[in-house]
Amino acid sequence: MKNYRKTSHSVYDLKYHLVWVTKNRKPVLYGDMADLVRELIREICKSLNIKIIKGHISKDHVHLLVSAPPQISLSKVMGLIKGKISRKLPKGFWGRHLWERGYFAASFGCVTDEIIMQYIALQD
Repeated sequence: MKNYRKTSHSVYDLKYHLVWVTKNRKPVLYGDMADLVRELIREICKSLNIKIIKGHISKDHVHLLVSAPPQISLSKVMGLIKGKISRKLPKGFWGRHLWERGYFAASFGCVTDEIIMQYIALQD
């Protein structure tokens, strides 16, 4: 049975698989750095009413499976996540920029949640 989410003006089931990578795929997301990135992502998603279904932080990229309200554009979500993380992490560790430009985003319907979650769980 579908778990529909509701806002004051909509009922929705919008799920997205999001992926973004570090600059030059430099492997800097580990240990305390990965923990901080994870916490910042959770904080940002909570503030935007975005439900994190599954996530994985690899050393050089991040995968998220999220359910997002229809009134929030994915470009805004990604800009907020990547921007806030870049501003909050210690400067100088990775050079001038932490993230590559752009990101991958896919909505899905014929692929089940379980398949995407299994794919994310098998990263690294």
